[in-house]
Amino acid sequence: MSKIFIDACFKKEVPYTPVWIMRQAGRYLPEYRKIREKAGSFLNLCHNPDLACEATLQPLDRFDLDAAILFSDILVLPNEMGMNLEFVENEGPVFRNKITNMKDVEALDENCAVQLDYVYKTIKKIKSKLDPKKALIGFCGSPWTVATYMVEGKGTKTYNIVKKRLYSDPELMHSLLRKVTLATKEYLSLQIEAGVDAIQIFDSWAAALEKPKYFEFSWAYMKEISTFIKTKYPHIPIILFPKGVAPFLNDIDGDFDVFGVDWSTPMKSALDALGSKYTLQGNMEPCRLYSQSATKECVLSIIKTMKNKNHIFNLGHGILPDIEPSSVKYFVDLIHNETKK
Repeated sequence: MSKIFIDACFKKEVPYTPVWIMRQAGRYLPEYRKIREKAGSFLNLCHNPDLACEATLQPLDRFDLDAAILFSDILVLPNEMGMNLEFVENEGPVFRNKITNMKDVEALDENCAVQLDYVYKTIKKIKSKLDPKKALIGFCGSPWTVATYMVEGKGTKTYNIVKKRLYSDPELMHSLLRKVTLATKEYLSLQIEAGVDAIQIFDSWAAALEKPKYFEFSWAYMKEISTFIKTKYPHIPIILFPKGVAPFLNDIDGDFDVFGVDWSTPMKSALDALGSKYTLQGNMEPCRLYSQSATKECVLSIIKTMKNKNHIFNLGHGILPDIEPSSVKYFVDLIHNETKK
């Protein structure tokens, strides 16, 4: 595995700042668009170990990235729990059945992780082909983010359905979150057994909740998962990425290794609040990739802020589909050239 990436996660001295990019295997790459067309659908691509392996490795063939991230989706887990998942063109993921009552929750299969064999086969294929100096990151969605999809039925801007459940029937939400948490623990364990070198938990919709409800309905479950994994696999770095929690930084705690900083959170604020406890990851605004000068300005600023501190470079959220691959190469090469000792 990559000593550079893993050592950076564990706050050890490294010769330069490692970098990877959220959604680095995706639509901005013409070779990805071809493989997506070949698969016929996004879900077919996730379910095909050969094609998912190829998609995972495509960005590492182009760029000097320090880690690959497994090509999959956070919603394959609830799909196997009993939700009916579809990816609809120009709409995104949609669950044809929604969680509306306790009976729906009770029908979910929290022991479904063994059914995701296609994910573990993909991991094994990737590891057989990945440069041993590079790390492979596995991932999952936070229980809150996954449960939000399950209750809302699709992506949302208002979160009104799930928050109605949260405030009017908190026990229903906790029952759902506990089931998702149990399934997630086993799912991540099986990813690790298959060969991933690190885990990232995405809490994409962290900012939907006010502070006390966030720590009750989201962060508590993320902490439970990370403690479980760290106890069972202490050699595996855990990255937690809650998007939009800048106001809560001073209350963040838990048994994990890396805190992913989203682009709306000033890196200095994250460093002051969390830098003594965790390696920080992030956090360039993804739209800066539209301009080399804007990219350079931000990269140099973050490097200055994080000087002599453990840091993994990344965007502050996923790469956008209309970014030019040449802009990504410029970003990655600039980071390595500026931070190599």
